[in-house]
Amino acid sequence: MNIDTIGYNAGLVWNALNEVEAIGLVQLRKVTKLKDKELMLALGWLAREDKLVISEDENGKNIIVSLAQG
Repeated sequence: MNIDTIGYNAGLVWNALNEVEAIGLVQLRKVTKLKDKELMLALGWLAREDKLVISEDENGKNIIVSLAQG
């Protein structure tokens, strides 16, 4: 996998997150149809650019992501 592919996948993730307020990783993987490794690299890309808000659900078992405002 090269940097262009990771950037493309980050775009897929950004577009999916732009359609919802917040989403869990399992649902995000289904929506984007990315493999786990591809999704994690794309999320890392977006996180590094300060594009994400990352939190846990009430149980602390699931990671929830959403787009950062601004």
